[in-house]
Amino acid sequence: MSDLITLEMVDVDGAVRETAEEAGATRSQFIKRTGMAGAGLAAGGVLFSGLASPAEASHLISSRPSKKNDVKILNYALTLEFLEAEFYRLAIANRNINGPAVKTFARVVYAHEAAHVKFLRGALGSAAIKKPRFDFGSTVTNEAEFKATSQVLEDTGVMAYSGQGPNISQRAVVKAALSILAVEARHAAWIRYINSGGINPPDGRLPAPRTFDRAASQRTVLAAVKKTGFIKG
Repeated sequence: MSDLITLEMVDVDGAVRETAEEAGATRSQFIKRTGMAGAGLAAGGVLFSGLASPAEASHLISSRPSKKNDVKILNYALTLEFLEAEFYRLAIANRNINGPAVKTFARVVYAHEAAHVKFLRGALGSAAIKKPRFDFGSTVTNEAEFKATSQVLEDTGVMAYSGQGPNISQRAVVKAALSILAVEARHAAWIRYINSGGINPPDGRLPAPRTFDRAASQRTVLAAVKKTGFIKG
C-alpha cells in the first residue's frame, strides 16, 4: 500500500478544490480576491520575498478560519515545502554529502518534500503560488553546514504547521496538514539524531528534546526564513 496521500483521500467532499476554484481561475484573480496584492506576493511570487518587514506579512493569514484563509495557509505551507525540497535536491545533486547516514537522510527526505510539493500544488490547483528562486550557498555543498541547516529547516517546518493548525477551517485541510506535520517532526528527530552522533547526546541535542513542541506564528517563521537569505525572488 502506498504511503502517499492524495487530494481525493483528504478532500472527500471537494472542499479544498472548491476553495481553489472560488479563489479564482488565475493567480492574479486569486491575489485580488484574497486581498494580498501589494503585500509583496504579486511582485515576488512568494509569501516571503518583497516584504519590507516580517510584520507586513501578519495580515496574510487570518486567525479567523475560512475557506479563503485555508488557501492562504496551503500556499504558506507550499512555500516552505518548495524551500525544503529544493534544498535537499541541490544537496544531493552536488554530491558532496558523503556520510552514509546523511546521504540516506537527504535522499529520503527529498522524496518526502517533493511529494509534499506535488500534493499541495494539486490541492491548490490554479491558486498555487509559483516556485521561488533560491540560493543556499555553501549549505548544500558543505556536509557540516548541510546537517546544521537541515535541523533548522525541519524544526521550522514543524513549528510553522503547528502555528497554523488553529487557523484552519476545513477538515480536509486539517487532515492534510497533520499528515505532513507528523512527517516533518520525524525528519526533525532524524537529523537531530544524526547530528548528535546517536550516542548519549546532551539533553539540548536529543532527537526529541521536548514533551510538547512549540508552535510558531507566521511572523516568526517569515522572519526566520527571510534571515537565511535563501529566497531570491
